[in-house]
Amino acid sequence: MKVRQVSDLSDFSRGHWLRELLSRGEEPSRVLCSPDGQHLLLLQKSRPPTLPRVVAFQRHSIAGAHLERSWQPPQPALVGLLFLQSPVVRGSWVLAVVWEHGRTEVWHFVVAVGWQLLQTLELCQGARARVVSVCSQGVSLVWCEERPPLGAHSDMSKCAFRFCICARALEVGEQGVRLGTLRIVLHNSPEYQVLASPQHVFLVPAAADFATTSKFLLIWHPEKAEFTITAPSAGFIHSKVLRSSSESDFRKLLLGSVGLLSGFAPLDIHTSTVSNSGGLLLVSTKGSVSIVEPDGTQRHIFDLEGGPLAQGSPVQLKTFGNILACLLAGVLYLVDQNSGRLVENEVLSMKEVHFLESQEEEDSIQLLSQSGIYSFSFSKPEHSSRPEPYLVEMVFEEACRYYQRRSLSSSKLTVEKLKKGGTFQAPVVLAAILQHSLHQKQKPAQGLQDTYAKLLSAVNLELQSYMSLELLKTCVVCAPESEVESYCKELVEQEVSRILQSDMDKDNLAYLNSVFAAFPRAAWKAIRSCLQLQQNGDGLLVARATPEVWKKVLCQPQLEEAGQNGIVPLFELICTSFLRFKPKWLPSFVELTQQYVTSSWSYSSKEGPEGRVPLYKRALGVLARKNKHGSADDEMELELLLCSRRPKAVLQALHLLIRLKRWQRVVEVAEKFSKLSPLLNKEIFVTLLAEFAQHRELDPYLDRLWPLCPAELTASDILTIVLQHLPHSQEDPVPFSSEGNQLTVGLLKPLLQRVAQRPRVQDEMYSDALQSTAFPPPTPPREH
Repeated sequence: MKVRQVSDLSDFSRGHWLRELLSRGEEPSRVLCSPDGQHLLLLQKSRPPTLPRVVAFQRHSIAGAHLERSWQPPQPALVGLLFLQSPVVRGSWVLAVVWEHGRTEVWHFVVAVGWQLLQTLELCQGARARVVSVCSQGVSLVWCEERPPLGAHSDMSKCAFRFCICARALEVGEQGVRLGTLRIVLHNSPEYQVLASPQHVFLVPAAADFATTSKFLLIWHPEKAEFTITAPSAGFIHSKVLRSSSESDFRKLLLGSVGLLSGFAPLDIHTSTVSNSGGLLLVSTKGSVSIVEPDGTQRHIFDLEGGPLAQGSPVQLKTFGNILACLLAGVLYLVDQNSGRLVENEVLSMKEVHFLESQEEEDSIQLLSQSGIYSFSFSKPEHSSRPEPYLVEMVFEEACRYYQRRSLSSSKLTVEKLKKGGTFQAPVVLAAILQHSLHQKQKPAQGLQDTYAKLLSAVNLELQSYMSLELLKTCVVCAPESEVESYCKELVEQEVSRILQSDMDKDNLAYLNSVFAAFPRAAWKAIRSCLQLQQNGDGLLVARATPEVWKKVLCQPQLEEAGQNGIVPLFELICTSFLRFKPKWLPSFVELTQQYVTSSWSYSSKEGPEGRVPLYKRALGVLARKNKHGSADDEMELELLLCSRRPKAVLQALHLLIRLKRWQRVVEVAEKFSKLSPLLNKEIFVTLLAEFAQHRELDPYLDRLWPLCPAELTASDILTIVLQHLPHSQEDPVPFSSEGNQLTVGLLKPLLQRVAQRPRVQDEMYSDALQSTAFPPPTPPREH
């Protein structure tokens, strides 16, 4: 960043006095520069005995009468200084000085004559009205006006809505100044600070003591006669067109949204101003800088260093092209608005500094100090799309996060400490390699140490991959709308692949969540490509992912890291994509993942993912979070339970089928899974035998059910189970039921015969001893 002095204030009339005012230590509350850059206006709200005043200074080349206005209580205070362009005379402008009681003085400057008062106007119609905030929007003045009630109210809540938002055209022409008709934009509103962009007016709550109204912003769109209600941090946006004056009531505007707005947290606003792009820049008390677009959406830009901001600490914001300049406690921060990247921060030696409108190029900043006017130029690199400084800076930022997580010290590690400390050599070496290789594309290894050259050859493929990814991002930004979708698909695939090859920490997981939310279809195709999911010739799902990728898929962060911030683990993200785009593949995917877990970790090992929550339960959790639940979801739940092949899950699926009365499927599941283990076989048979005792739905399947009877069950065991589960009748039992659903001995006879004919366990144990070739056995020979 280059700094040069544009003026030492000697080229201004009364320059010595201007320098004296700036060096008194009484910092001006506002500094304005005229549209032609020839005039400076200082608004000073000084302490007694000095009176608050407005002083104008012009350059020597346009000498004339000076402008100085002052006031003291009980005189009305000054509310606003506004430069208005004349729509009739090109390049002509006037200065509007708006006082608290609505009186407006319109001044213009005539060369060789000086400042002249064109006209004095009355903005407000009531004598008791008071202007609390004013701005200019096009050729109109927009202000927030207080209209005190006629009677004195003791209840302040009834007086809270005593303000209104007004607009009035102020046309400056050759014939003089004409004030248009008063228009009340919003009746019965709380106090607002009005800030205007070229097309919109932002209404920022002026006081936080009224709970409900301090939780949202209002945006007025004059051309559409529309208001937008937005609570940016909560993601709430609602627009309403005011078709008539009867609808321009604050309470009617909020009708239907009060209940929702009451649950939001109050806005955290320390400083607010309008950017040159038309958005509202906000600085929170925590030092977070964000921008609210005219459509009500909010985007975070940057976090200022130094922790929470005190109530009286001033923060100046100014946008110059794509660069946001923030001035806080003598430190100038230059931030790229689009990326949020800190371009540079400079500690200024000047105490009192004010931003001025730059009359030069967009890539320069003008600052006013007691010693003069300075210009800070930040020339753009020849190849602005090349990511050399970004990539090197990212290396140190990532290294800071990496070492901070592993550090036992409570002190915060910064990029500056990392560069100067010399303790950690890895990021320094990597940064040197990257800077050299990106600048020396013809001979990337020339001039490097031997060790550095070897490292460069090792990371060359990753470096090429990164460069292609940055090139693709540039294509997305510059592509026409018809080609953006195809570029986004390719970009998402590369980003997902890159993250699956790196550490699955909290930041990467949060980034994946945002990618899946913003580009669901592209993310689904990317995950299919990374896992190499496809169907083989038999129609079965197969995956050819590497073990490292499977470990990233199964990574499950701690609950305190994931649940509180709404971050979903990658396995759940993939299951959600399956449910949305290919539901029938989900059980097969869970089964494939289970096979990898079984081969990689011992059963129920606490180091593996199965030691926490079984995979089928994690998939069922995704299914349960669906908004709508139908019959297809019941089938999906069954498949997920059965694909796990766990005894508890199989029994749960069996009970679900029984509840749905799908008896054919009940018997099929019983036949298939009874072969897994004798214990599961017994549980399944006992469950079905209990159902058989209660109704006659299983009678058509008895010939398939009885072969499943475990060998250890005896006839007495079977009768005991049947008797325990017979339905209880309130009437006296009769030998023969007319309903035809009563259990009979004839239905049980085939099972009892099967059990009776089966050799008992004790008989099998002694069968070898009981078998003999002759009976009775021969007498053993006697010994004489």
